[in-house]
Amino acid sequence: MIKNLLCMALIAAAGAATAQEQVVNLYSARHYSTDEALYSNFTKATGIKINRVDADDAGILARLKAEGTASPADVILLVDAARLYRGEVDGLFQPIQSKVLTDAIPAQYRGKASAEGTPWFGFSTRARVVVYDKLRVKKEDVDTYEELGDPKNKGKVCLRSGSHPYNLSLFGAVTEHMGEQKAEAWLKGVVDNMARAPKGGDTDQIKAVGSGECQVAVSNSYYIARLLRSSNPEDKALMDKVGIVFPNQSSWGTHLNIAGGAVAKHAKNKANAIKFLEYLASPEAQNYFANGNNEWPTAKGVKVNNAALNAMSGGGDFKAETIPLAAVGANTTKVQQMLDRVGFR
Repeated sequence: MIKNLLCMALIAAAGAATAQEQVVNLYSARHYSTDEALYSNFTKATGIKINRVDADDAGILARLKAEGTASPADVILLVDAARLYRGEVDGLFQPIQSKVLTDAIPAQYRGKASAEGTPWFGFSTRARVVVYDKLRVKKEDVDTYEELGDPKNKGKVCLRSGSHPYNLSLFGAVTEHMGEQKAEAWLKGVVDNMARAPKGGDTDQIKAVGSGECQVAVSNSYYIARLLRSSNPEDKALMDKVGIVFPNQSSWGTHLNIAGGAVAKHAKNKANAIKFLEYLASPEAQNYFANGNNEWPTAKGVKVNNAALNAMSGGGDFKAETIPLAAVGANTTKVQQMLDRVGFR
């Protein structure tokens, strides 16, 4: 009798331990209300509970470094290719092998694969587009990134800080396309064309065009989609004043940045972490993940029906660049050095 009770207790303890293991600890730079449904549906489908810590990209990377082997993190979600690349080269992620992910996510939206696996995967994209004053600027004068540095646009350009990750990724892509020497000359031209010193975020650049402070700016597409979806009369009036162009449709295509995920280097729940990343590539999750921030999904064959995105991009049919975003991230250091040389703060 005692022996049987002891066996039952051991079985119960083992069951409790197993139940306790059904978690995944997430460090996320995403802060969108639609993600709550994303996480809830994953738990319902798998029984795996998500414990989430929210911070920005830089804060998450710094925390991982500080925690080292003691870090509880299993999955990392970041919202910029340059930061994903930085986490990879700093050894903060572990490569994984997943046929589900490699079949679903195109190679240009993944980290560089090795024999051990792939270090990170992109799950949504946003375009870095040009915004211009429809009354004072001709679309054909700003329909390439190169024209941002052309003397014809002198005194017209507004940008946020060159060192912001969104611009570092764009400039890294331009460097990959043009080569370092031509890219630096282009950046010097952009600086010469500025209407004022860099400041503010992407929405501030759009508003600066609308107010007449400048005539040309650059913004991530989701900021524009938010304004297009807004019921605020001021936002509607602003968007009536500005035009939107997806640059380089006749050459290499519009630059895309990504939000993506990785398994942490010291993940204690690696199998659950991989399950979560695989779930993010499913059609259902892609709709929550991408549409929650007015972005496009990366998984093959998945489309999001977002009226604002369709309106600005002509139904979503635009030419996007196809260079690997891992290569864009690899250019970050040299881009920062170029920015210092040309005086782009």
